[in-house]
Amino acid sequence: MRERGDILMTLAAAFVLLFPLGFVVHASPRFPGSLAGSLIGIAAAVLMLLPLVHVAARRIGRFGRWLDHRIEKRTLLAIHIYAGVAGPILALVHAAHKFESPLGIALTGTVILVVWSGFVGRYFLVQITRAVRARTSELAALRLGLDADLASAVPIAGEGRAKSKGWRFLFAPADEFELTDIADARRRAEALADAEYAVRAERAAAGLFGGWRAIHVVTSTLLYALLLLHIWAGYYFGFRWL
Repeated sequence: MRERGDILMTLAAAFVLLFPLGFVVHASPRFPGSLAGSLIGIAAAVLMLLPLVHVAARRIGRFGRWLDHRIEKRTLLAIHIYAGVAGPILALVHAAHKFESPLGIALTGTVILVVWSGFVGRYFLVQITRAVRARTSELAALRLGLDADLASAVPIAGEGRAKSKGWRFLFAPADEFELTDIADARRRAEALADAEYAVRAERAAAGLFGGWRAIHVVTSTLLYALLLLHIWAGYYFGFRWL
């Protein structure tokens, strides 16, 4: 079920990114102000305002405690995610590829940034964090195994030296480690090096996307400001279908 949700969100985010490119082959300047276009725009605005409930529950302690007894946090997060994607999709349908004003262009660009900054934080960084945690556990286990191999080889080394002491003038002392121990330790060391490299690479990727939250908050704030301006402009200049 979780995998289906992830696939659905990936397709929705891709749709938000690619749909505005359709203005090359299609544009409907009259649709946004029509009855159907206005209803779709109102639905988009309502859906885009729903994520504020989750934000308020996290930031306002009293409201959050009151809401905890009525809605689970997981449900609130799901509403935040799905409404935060469905709203922009309806907003793009409402725009109907009409990019004739700076406000419309700014709204479209901000919607894409909000959706993709949230998508990166919710899915990419979560997966990277899980991968780093799993690699770190694997790294600790490999280190313990390698230390155990080395510790078990030490008695063999002492025994080898004791046996070869009487023949040290005739033969070179036998090597201290068993061949099977050397091969096993080598495999563990190679796996340890691979795991360390993977952890460094995944942490670097996490650091690269580390600013997603700030970008998401800033772009979301800008989106709501532009949305209010767009609603005011629609009310001030009047709806075409009224």
